[in-house]
Amino acid sequence: MKLASLTVDGVRRSGVVNESGRTVTVLPAAVGTVDDIVRGGPRALDAVRAAVPGETLALSGVRLESPLHRFNRDILCTGWNYWDHFEESRGRREGQDPAERPRHPTFFTKGPGTVIGPTDDIAYDPGLSAQWDYEAEIALVVGRDGRSIPEEKALDHVFGWLVANDVSQRDLQRAHGGQWLKGKSIDATMPLGPWLTTADEIDDLTGLRVQCEVNGRLLQNATSGRMAFSVPRIIAELSHGMTLRAGDVILTGTPSGIGSARDPQIFLGDGDLVVTRVSGLGELRNRVRLTRLT
Repeated sequence: MKLASLTVDGVRRSGVVNESGRTVTVLPAAVGTVDDIVRGGPRALDAVRAAVPGETLALSGVRLESPLHRFNRDILCTGWNYWDHFEESRGRREGQDPAERPRHPTFFTKGPGTVIGPTDDIAYDPGLSAQWDYEAEIALVVGRDGRSIPEEKALDHVFGWLVANDVSQRDLQRAHGGQWLKGKSIDATMPLGPWLTTADEIDDLTGLRVQCEVNGRLLQNATSGRMAFSVPRIIAELSHGMTLRAGDVILTGTPSGIGSARDPQIFLGDGDLVVTRVSGLGELRNRVRLTRLT
């Protein structure tokens, strides 16, 4: 099931994107938003299934929003989770290279104010940063609370999957003591969507293809099977002593091909079209737009 968020007559509603990918069934207001469905457990999903079929609109005629709007906390993120990405930046981290490959997943957070929809503009202010970089990623949404979750049970806590782009400001990322929060938390810079694909729709977590194009040029292209740490490992380590709650969003890392590691480097600028896709999960199409942020 692909759960979408859209506005109908000025009211935010949830919907189900139909198998053809051409139409969306608008769910009754009583079902609630996608955030409500995520937190509502099996009973909420049963209500969704009972409401389909219903009022159907052409997908081309609606504007999809970010599927999620109500966040428990910062977006939880995994860094350096493809070894080719870790290696491509070796020696380019301005003295902040680790001594060796990490033995555990590297975690950081980014503010929820970064989140935008699948076709919204990415805010861009060259007065804030000169190094706006793209990072195509698979994101997951937690569907059931848990602490110290065993690896073998980790996927039981996943509600579903999204496409994300962790747009980053590399100079800000390096300028604040090696901590990544500042260079990852600029307002209106992280596309998320285009819908939330429920966990039962994805059989092979190692076979998802992650891609990013900028102005039609394919710059990132890898499969999820190249992750350094698997999704169950990420969930198990992140939840160790720390409760994950329904509605939490976790990014799982980006593959190689980022702009700051290229020679010459490639950074985003006003007017650029960034297309982020993951096979089976959909596509984001976002234009970079000059925006005053300072």
